[in-house]
Amino acid sequence: MYQVVIEKQAQKQLAKISPPDYAKIVAALKYLAGDPRPHGYKNLKGRPGYRIRVGDYHIFTKSRTISLRSSS
Repeated sequence: MYQVVIEKQAQKQLAKISPPDYAKIVAALKYLAGDPRPHGYKNLKGRPGYRIRVGDYHIFTKSRTISLRSSS
């Protein structure tokens, strides 16, 4: 089991997300604790880490941190 650490900026963004999207993102973050590279993940180009798409959002991960960005 891995520990998921969420950057401050991502925590602030999570607080602004609508409840249905928030629930999906939190479920994906919990899943990352068990499988840090789930089906459908993409390697980032030009920098270490990868991303996971959850609805209209991307979860960006490195070895120990997670950031969140809207794809719109």
